[in-house]
Amino acid sequence: MNNQYFSFEIEKTDPLTGARAGVFHTPHGDILTPVYMPVGTQATVKGVLPDTLKKIGSQIILSNTYHLHMRPGDELIARAGGLHRFMNWDKPILTDSGGFQVFSLASLNNITDEGVRFSSHIDGSKHLFTPEKAMEIQHNLGSDIIMAFDQCSEYGYTHEQSARAMERTSAWLERCFVAHKNPRQALFPIVQGNMFEDLRAESLNRSLPFVKHGIAIGGLSVGEPKPKMYELLDFLQPRLPTDVPRYLMGVGSPDCLVEGVLRGVDMFDCVLATRVARNGTALTSRGKVVVRNGVYKEDFTPLDPECGCDCCKNYTKAYLRHMVNAGEMTGAMLLSLHNIYYLHSLMKGLRESILGGYVTDFVKEFYAKQNGVV
Repeated sequence: MNNQYFSFEIEKTDPLTGARAGVFHTPHGDILTPVYMPVGTQATVKGVLPDTLKKIGSQIILSNTYHLHMRPGDELIARAGGLHRFMNWDKPILTDSGGFQVFSLASLNNITDEGVRFSSHIDGSKHLFTPEKAMEIQHNLGSDIIMAFDQCSEYGYTHEQSARAMERTSAWLERCFVAHKNPRQALFPIVQGNMFEDLRAESLNRSLPFVKHGIAIGGLSVGEPKPKMYELLDFLQPRLPTDVPRYLMGVGSPDCLVEGVLRGVDMFDCVLATRVARNGTALTSRGKVVVRNGVYKEDFTPLDPECGCDCCKNYTKAYLRHMVNAGEMTGAMLLSLHNIYYLHSLMKGLRESILGGYVTDFVKEFYAKQNGVV
Protein backbone atom coordinates (compact mmCIF):
# COMPACT_ATOMS: atom_id res chain seq x y z
CA MET A 1 0.00 0.00 0.00
CA ASN A 2 1.86 3.07 -1.26
CA ASN A 3 1.48 6.75 -1.95
CA GLN A 4 3.92 9.35 -3.23
CA TYR A 5 5.54 9.65 0.22
CA PHE A 6 5.58 6.11 1.63
CA SER A 7 6.13 2.67 0.19
CA PHE A 8 7.38 -0.66 1.48
CA GLU A 9 9.08 -3.43 -0.45
CA ILE A 10 10.00 -6.88 0.79
CA GLU A 11 13.38 -7.97 -0.51
CA LYS A 12 13.25 -11.49 0.90
CA THR A 13 11.18 -13.59 3.27
CA ASP A 14 12.67 -16.62 5.00
CA PRO A 15 10.45 -19.56 3.98
CA LEU A 16 10.93 -21.40 7.26
CA THR A 17 10.31 -18.67 9.82
CA GLY A 18 8.70 -15.79 7.92
CA ALA A 19 11.51 -13.40 8.89
CA ARG A 20 11.55 -10.48 6.44
CA ALA A 21 14.14 -8.11 5.00
CA GLY A 22 12.72 -5.00 3.37
CA VAL A 23 13.00 -1.30 2.65
CA PHE A 24 10.55 1.29 3.99
CA HIS A 25 10.64 4.49 1.91
CA THR A 26 9.74 7.67 3.84
CA PRO A 27 9.97 11.44 3.21
CA HIS A 28 13.17 11.62 5.29
CA GLY A 29 14.92 8.61 3.84
CA ASP A 30 14.83 4.86 3.42
CA ILE A 31 14.75 2.48 6.37
CA LEU A 32 16.30 -0.95 5.92
CA THR A 33 14.36 -3.53 7.89
CA PRO A 34 14.36 -5.23 10.29
CA VAL A 35 15.29 -2.16 12.30
CA TYR A 36 15.81 -1.17 15.93
CA MET A 37 14.79 2.42 16.70
CA PRO A 38 16.55 4.21 19.58
CA VAL A 39 14.18 6.17 21.80
CA GLY A 40 14.56 9.94 22.12
CA THR A 41 11.72 10.59 24.56
CA GLN A 42 12.40 14.29 25.09
CA ALA A 43 13.64 15.01 21.54
CA THR A 44 17.02 13.52 22.39
CA VAL A 45 18.44 10.02 22.74
CA LYS A 46 19.91 10.34 26.22
CA GLY A 47 23.67 10.81 26.12
CA VAL A 48 24.11 10.36 22.37
CA LEU A 49 24.32 13.26 19.91
CA PRO A 50 22.53 13.08 16.53
CA ASP A 51 25.78 12.96 14.53
CA THR A 52 26.95 10.05 16.69
CA LEU A 53 23.64 8.24 16.17
CA LYS A 54 24.13 8.51 12.42
CA LYS A 55 27.72 7.30 12.70
CA ILE A 56 26.71 4.18 14.62
CA GLY A 57 23.92 3.28 12.21
CA SER A 58 20.67 4.77 13.53
CA GLN A 59 18.18 5.04 10.66
CA ILE A 60 15.16 6.30 12.58
CA ILE A 61 14.46 7.41 16.14
CA LEU A 62 11.34 7.56 18.27
CA SER A 63 10.10 10.54 20.28
CA ASN A 64 7.24 10.85 22.73
CA THR A 65 4.05 12.79 22.07
CA TYR A 66 2.99 13.08 25.70
CA HIS A 67 6.30 14.38 27.00
CA LEU A 68 6.85 16.85 24.16
CA HIS A 69 3.30 18.17 24.53
CA MET A 70 3.89 18.71 28.24
CA ARG A 71 7.33 20.24 27.74
CA PRO A 72 8.33 22.32 25.75
CA GLY A 73 4.98 22.15 23.91
CA ASP A 74 4.15 20.85 20.45
CA GLU A 75 3.11 24.31 19.24
CA LEU A 76 6.53 25.68 20.15
CA ILE A 77 8.16 22.82 18.24
CA ALA A 78 5.95 23.61 15.24
CA ARG A 79 7.10 27.24 15.36
CA ALA A 80 10.70 26.00 15.46
CA GLY A 81 10.13 24.22 12.15
CA GLY A 82 9.04 20.82 13.43
CA LEU A 83 10.77 18.12 15.41
CA HIS A 84 13.39 17.32 12.76
CA ARG A 85 14.72 20.86 12.76
CA PHE A 86 14.19 21.37 16.50
CA MET A 87 16.42 18.40 17.41
CA ASN A 88 18.74 18.55 14.38
CA TRP A 89 17.77 15.13 13.02
CA ASP A 90 17.19 14.86 9.27
CA LYS A 91 16.33 11.15 9.15
CA PRO A 92 12.91 9.59 9.84
CA ILE A 93 11.18 10.07 13.19
CA LEU A 94 8.35 8.02 14.70
CA THR A 95 6.20 9.47 17.47
CA ASP A 96 3.96 7.40 19.71
CA SER A 97 0.48 8.66 20.47
CA GLY A 98 1.07 9.45 24.14
CA GLY A 99 -1.46 6.85 25.18
CA PHE A 100 0.94 4.62 27.09
CA GLN A 101 2.36 7.56 29.07
CA VAL A 102 -1.10 8.94 29.81
CA PHE A 103 -2.03 5.61 31.35
CA SER A 104 1.26 4.72 33.04
CA LEU A 105 2.80 8.05 34.14
CA ALA A 106 -0.02 10.51 34.73
CA SER A 107 -2.42 10.66 37.65
CA LEU A 108 -5.64 9.71 35.93
CA ASN A 109 -8.91 11.39 36.75
CA ASN A 110 -11.14 9.67 34.25
CA ILE A 111 -11.06 7.45 31.18
CA THR A 112 -14.13 7.74 28.98
CA ASP A 113 -15.01 7.11 25.38
CA GLU A 114 -14.26 10.79 24.78
CA GLY A 115 -10.64 10.47 25.88
CA VAL A 116 -8.50 10.61 29.00
CA ARG A 117 -8.50 13.41 31.57
CA PHE A 118 -5.32 13.44 33.61
CA SER A 119 -2.97 15.54 35.71
CA SER A 120 0.44 16.52 34.38
CA HIS A 121 3.33 14.71 36.04
CA ILE A 122 5.25 18.04 35.87
CA ASP A 123 2.97 20.59 37.50
CA GLY A 124 -0.33 18.86 38.21
CA SER A 125 -2.22 20.85 35.58
CA LYS A 126 -5.35 19.25 34.13
CA HIS A 127 -5.41 17.97 30.54
CA LEU A 128 -7.63 16.03 28.16
CA PHE A 129 -6.13 13.70 25.57
CA THR A 130 -8.49 12.62 22.80
CA PRO A 131 -7.78 10.89 19.49
CA GLU A 132 -8.14 14.25 17.78
CA LYS A 133 -5.70 15.85 20.24
CA ALA A 134 -3.14 13.10 19.69
CA MET A 135 -3.33 13.72 15.94
CA GLU A 136 -3.06 17.50 16.39
CA ILE A 137 0.05 17.17 18.56
CA GLN A 138 1.74 14.76 16.17
CA HIS A 139 0.88 16.99 13.21
CA ASN A 140 2.61 19.85 15.02
CA LEU A 141 5.65 17.68 15.72
CA GLY A 142 5.89 16.77 12.03
CA SER A 143 7.13 13.20 12.56
CA ASP A 144 7.16 10.81 9.61
CA ILE A 145 5.29 7.98 11.33
CA ILE A 146 2.51 8.70 13.81
CA MET A 147 0.58 6.34 16.02
CA ALA A 148 -3.14 6.07 16.66
CA PHE A 149 -4.33 6.93 20.17
CA ASP A 150 -4.95 3.66 22.00
CA GLN A 151 -5.70 2.27 25.43
CA CYS A 152 -2.97 -0.11 26.52
CA SER A 153 -4.56 -2.48 29.01
CA GLU A 154 -2.33 -3.64 31.85
CA TYR A 155 -0.99 -7.18 32.14
CA GLY A 156 -3.35 -9.05 34.43
CA TYR A 157 -6.51 -7.38 33.15
CA THR A 158 -9.52 -9.67 32.91
CA HIS A 159 -11.02 -10.57 29.55
CA GLU A 160 -13.85 -8.11 30.20
CA GLN A 161 -11.47 -5.26 31.09
CA SER A 162 -9.26 -6.03 28.10
CA ALA A 163 -12.24 -6.19 25.76
CA ARG A 164 -13.41 -2.75 26.89
CA ALA A 165 -9.95 -1.28 26.26
CA MET A 166 -9.79 -2.97 22.87
CA GLU A 167 -13.23 -1.64 21.91
CA ARG A 168 -12.18 1.86 22.91
CA THR A 169 -8.93 1.54 20.94
CA SER A 170 -10.87 0.56 17.83
CA ALA A 171 -13.31 3.46 18.20
CA TRP A 172 -10.46 5.89 18.78
CA LEU A 173 -8.68 4.59 15.67
CA GLU A 174 -11.64 5.63 13.51
CA ARG A 175 -11.52 9.11 15.01
CA CYS A 176 -7.75 9.33 14.48
CA PHE A 177 -8.22 8.36 10.84
CA VAL A 178 -10.76 11.15 10.31
CA ALA A 179 -8.58 13.72 12.11
CA HIS A 180 -5.37 12.76 10.30
CA LYS A 181 -4.85 15.18 7.40
CA ASN A 182 -1.14 15.23 6.48
CA PRO A 183 -0.19 12.77 3.70
CA ARG A 184 3.48 13.21 4.61
CA GLN A 185 2.78 11.39 7.89
CA ALA A 186 2.04 7.66 7.96
CA LEU A 187 -0.61 6.71 10.52
CA PHE A 188 -0.14 3.25 12.08
CA PRO A 189 -3.07 1.54 13.82
CA ILE A 190 -2.21 -0.38 17.00
CA VAL A 191 -3.42 -3.93 17.67
CA GLN A 192 -4.43 -4.38 21.32
CA GLY A 193 -6.28 -7.11 23.22
CA ASN A 194 -3.98 -7.95 26.12
CA MET A 195 -3.11 -11.67 26.38
CA PHE A 196 -6.33 -12.92 24.76
CA GLU A 197 -6.14 -14.33 21.24
CA ASP A 198 -9.79 -13.68 20.43
CA LEU A 199 -9.42 -10.00 21.37
CA ARG A 200 -6.18 -9.70 19.43
CA ALA A 201 -7.87 -11.17 16.35
CA GLU A 202 -10.85 -8.82 16.68
CA SER A 203 -8.59 -5.80 17.21
CA LEU A 204 -6.57 -6.70 14.13
CA ASN A 205 -9.67 -7.20 11.99
CA ARG A 206 -11.04 -3.82 13.07
CA SER A 207 -7.69 -2.20 12.30
CA LEU A 208 -7.27 -3.60 8.79
CA PRO A 209 -9.48 -1.02 7.00
CA PHE A 210 -7.19 1.71 8.36
CA VAL A 211 -3.87 0.05 7.50
CA LYS A 212 -2.36 2.22 4.77
CA HIS A 213 1.38 2.31 5.50
CA GLY A 214 2.04 0.11 8.52
CA ILE A 215 0.62 -1.60 11.59
CA ALA A 216 1.77 -1.79 15.20
CA ILE A 217 1.41 -4.41 17.91
CA GLY A 218 0.97 -2.83 21.32
CA GLY A 219 0.45 -4.07 24.84
CA LEU A 220 3.29 -6.59 24.87
CA SER A 221 6.50 -6.54 26.91
CA VAL A 222 4.44 -5.08 29.75
CA GLY A 223 5.24 -7.69 32.39
CA GLU A 224 4.08 -10.90 30.78
CA PRO A 225 6.46 -13.88 30.52
CA LYS A 226 8.44 -13.82 27.28
CA PRO A 227 7.01 -17.17 26.09
CA LYS A 228 3.53 -15.63 26.30
CA MET A 229 4.63 -12.71 24.12
CA TYR A 230 6.10 -15.12 21.58
CA GLU A 231 2.91 -17.19 21.66
CA LEU A 232 0.81 -14.13 20.81
CA LEU A 233 3.22 -13.11 18.04
CA ASP A 234 2.95 -16.65 16.64
CA PHE A 235 -0.82 -16.23 16.67
CA LEU A 236 -0.72 -12.84 14.94
CA GLN A 237 1.99 -13.53 12.37
CA PRO A 238 -0.14 -15.33 9.73
CA ARG A 239 -2.97 -12.84 10.22
CA LEU A 240 -0.99 -9.61 9.83
CA PRO A 241 -0.90 -7.81 6.47
CA THR A 242 2.21 -8.67 4.49
CA ASP A 243 2.59 -5.53 2.36
CA VAL A 244 3.32 -2.99 5.13
CA PRO A 245 5.87 -2.78 7.96
CA ARG A 246 4.96 -4.48 11.22
CA TYR A 247 6.04 -2.64 14.35
CA LEU A 248 6.34 -4.29 17.78
CA MET A 249 6.16 -1.49 20.33
CA GLY A 250 8.44 -1.22 23.35
CA VAL A 251 10.57 -4.31 22.68
CA GLY A 252 14.35 -4.05 22.60
CA SER A 253 16.25 -6.74 24.50
CA PRO A 254 18.53 -8.72 22.16
CA ASP A 255 16.67 -12.02 22.57
CA CYS A 256 13.28 -10.38 22.02
CA LEU A 257 14.55 -8.63 18.90
CA VAL A 258 15.71 -11.96 17.51
CA GLU A 259 12.47 -13.73 18.39
CA GLY A 260 10.40 -10.88 16.98
CA VAL A 261 12.27 -10.92 13.68
CA LEU A 262 11.75 -14.68 13.46
CA ARG A 263 8.02 -13.97 13.73
CA GLY A 264 7.94 -11.50 10.86
CA VAL A 265 8.28 -8.21 12.76
CA ASP A 266 10.07 -5.39 10.93
CA MET A 267 10.39 -2.52 13.44
CA PHE A 268 11.20 -2.33 17.16
CA ASP A 269 11.85 0.36 19.76
CA CYS A 270 12.83 0.37 23.41
CA VAL A 271 14.49 2.59 26.03
CA LEU A 272 16.39 -0.45 27.37
CA ALA A 273 19.68 0.29 25.61
CA THR A 274 20.21 3.70 27.19
CA ARG A 275 18.40 2.97 30.47
CA VAL A 276 20.61 0.01 31.43
CA ALA A 277 23.66 1.95 30.20
CA ARG A 278 22.99 4.63 32.80
CA ASN A 279 22.98 1.85 35.40
CA GLY A 280 26.36 0.53 34.21
CA THR A 281 25.19 -2.41 32.08
CA ALA A 282 26.38 -3.27 28.58
CA LEU A 283 24.61 -5.50 26.06
CA THR A 284 27.20 -7.62 24.27
CA SER A 285 27.48 -10.60 21.95
CA ARG A 286 28.35 -12.64 25.07
CA GLY A 287 25.45 -11.41 27.16
CA LYS A 288 25.13 -8.61 29.69
CA VAL A 289 28.23 -7.09 31.29
CA VAL A 290 27.62 -5.13 34.50
CA VAL A 291 30.77 -3.03 34.49
CA ARG A 292 30.23 -1.53 37.94
CA ASN A 293 31.02 -4.93 39.46
CA GLY A 294 34.35 -5.39 41.22
CA VAL A 295 35.46 -8.22 38.93
CA TYR A 296 36.20 -5.61 36.24
CA LYS A 297 38.40 -3.35 38.39
CA GLU A 298 41.58 -4.49 36.62
CA ASP A 299 40.04 -5.83 33.43
CA PHE A 300 41.84 -4.04 30.61
CA THR A 301 39.90 -5.72 27.80
CA PRO A 302 37.08 -4.17 25.75
CA LEU A 303 33.42 -4.73 26.54
CA ASP A 304 32.96 -6.90 23.47
CA PRO A 305 35.91 -8.08 21.36
CA GLU A 306 33.56 -8.52 18.40
CA CYS A 307 32.25 -4.93 18.54
CA GLY A 308 33.55 -2.13 16.33
CA CYS A 309 32.10 0.83 18.23
CA ASP A 310 34.33 3.64 19.51
CA CYS A 311 33.76 2.53 23.08
CA CYS A 312 35.06 -0.98 22.45
CA LYS A 313 37.91 0.19 20.23
CA ASN A 314 39.23 2.78 22.69
CA TYR A 315 38.23 1.93 26.27
CA THR A 316 38.48 -0.96 28.70
CA LYS A 317 36.08 -2.45 31.20
CA ALA A 318 38.30 -1.09 33.99
CA TYR A 319 37.96 2.45 32.67
CA LEU A 320 34.22 2.13 32.17
CA ARG A 321 33.84 0.73 35.68
CA HIS A 322 35.75 3.71 37.06
CA MET A 323 33.54 6.15 35.09
CA VAL A 324 30.32 4.53 36.27
CA ASN A 325 31.32 4.19 39.92
CA ALA A 326 32.67 7.75 39.98
CA GLY A 327 29.35 9.03 38.66
CA GLU A 328 30.93 10.51 35.55
CA MET A 329 28.51 11.08 32.68
CA THR A 330 31.13 9.78 30.25
CA GLY A 331 30.48 6.25 31.48
CA ALA A 332 26.77 6.39 30.67
CA MET A 333 27.48 8.07 27.34
CA LEU A 334 30.00 5.43 26.25
CA LEU A 335 27.80 2.56 27.37
CA SER A 336 24.77 4.09 25.62
CA LEU A 337 26.76 4.46 22.42
CA HIS A 338 27.92 0.85 22.67
CA ASN A 339 24.47 -0.61 23.47
CA ILE A 340 22.80 1.16 20.54
CA TYR A 341 25.64 0.17 18.21
CA TYR A 342 25.34 -3.44 19.36
CA LEU A 343 21.60 -3.59 18.73
CA HIS A 344 22.05 -2.01 15.29
CA SER A 345 24.74 -4.58 14.52
CA LEU A 346 22.47 -7.39 15.66
CA MET A 347 19.67 -6.18 13.38
CA LYS A 348 22.10 -5.75 10.49
CA GLY A 349 23.29 -9.30 11.02
CA LEU A 350 19.72 -10.58 11.07
CA ARG A 351 18.94 -8.67 7.87
CA GLU A 352 22.02 -10.02 6.09
CA SER A 353 21.25 -13.55 7.24
CA ILE A 354 17.69 -13.29 5.88
CA LEU A 355 18.96 -12.02 2.54
CA GLY A 356 21.65 -14.71 2.53
CA GLY A 357 19.30 -17.54 3.46
CA TYR A 358 20.99 -18.51 6.74
CA VAL A 359 18.90 -16.81 9.41
CA THR A 360 18.33 -20.03 11.37
CA ASP A 361 22.07 -20.63 11.63
CA PHE A 362 22.60 -16.98 12.61
CA VAL A 363 20.12 -17.31 15.45
CA LYS A 364 21.69 -20.55 16.68
CA GLU A 365 25.09 -18.85 16.83
CA PHE A 366 23.57 -15.85 18.58
CA TYR A 367 22.17 -17.98 21.38
CA ALA A 368 25.32 -20.09 21.64
CA LYS A 369 27.37 -16.95 22.25
CA GLN A 370 24.82 -15.47 24.65
CA ASN A 371 24.87 -18.68 26.66
CA GLY A 372 28.65 -18.98 26.66
CA VAL A 373 28.70 -22.15 24.59
CA VAL A 374 31.16 -20.78 22.02
